[in-house]
Amino acid sequence: MPLVSLTDVLEPAQREGFAVAGLVCLGWEDMRAYVAAAEAEGVPVILQAGPGCRAHTPLPVLGAMFRYLAKGASVPVVAHLDHGYTIEECREAIASGFTSVMFDGSKLPLDDNIKATREIVEMAHAAGVSCEGEIGFVGYSEGAASQSTDPAEAQRFARETGVDAMAISVGNVHLQTQAGDGLDEPAIRAIEAMTDVALVIHGGSGVPKAQRRRLAQGSNICKFNIGTELRRAFGHALRASVATDTDRFDRNAILSDVHDPMVTATRDVLADFKPA
Repeated sequence: MPLVSLTDVLEPAQREGFAVAGLVCLGWEDMRAYVAAAEAEGVPVILQAGPGCRAHTPLPVLGAMFRYLAKGASVPVVAHLDHGYTIEECREAIASGFTSVMFDGSKLPLDDNIKATREIVEMAHAAGVSCEGEIGFVGYSEGAASQSTDPAEAQRFARETGVDAMAISVGNVHLQTQAGDGLDEPAIRAIEAMTDVALVIHGGSGVPKAQRRRLAQGSNICKFNIGTELRRAFGHALRASVATDTDRFDRNAILSDVHDPMVTATRDVLADFKPA
């Protein structure tokens, strides 16, 4: 199945009451497991190349990897640039075959964020590519603090940029290793009252599973980004593989042991976002 855009998977999700997982990729082993898990669950999947991934593997290589996996998949696959910080980075992703870009202007003043995001939306749409933006600032565990999304600013941001999806800050935090107190649902409802654009939760690993399931089926949140949760599953499986034989050195043999545990962990994540 060829790659699809973010809009292609989020429109039915919003209409039919489910969400799609944006899964943070770091290499071939995890992205391959993510697609296998999505096929097993019969759901679309968004493969995301964030800054950490891009620091290790160039965008043209990642684009080719995503396209190869999508071509052989039985479910829709989105190739998504996560946290692009410049128009040049977004342009390179589009040229590399990505079908969706996320421009993160959340640290900019509102007017500057709107202006830059609108420019990238126009560029992306001209190429048949979707664009996600961010309003408010999603902080980091043991790092920069969050700045909550203001509903009126969210309305203006969505209207003036034309984004296909909007990442919001409503109690979510990047890089949480355990579930936190959960998202601020009244804040989500206030944003929904001001705009009907598809909403995105970054830092989805820190959201309790029951709340993820409930919001996927009963809100405009159509995309949950999941990274830390699956990164930890990969690390645990890798340690277990190495520990079985400390003299083993072949990386292919070691990494092959990680595949099945990663598929299992990913299927558990994806099941939360399916329709009721």
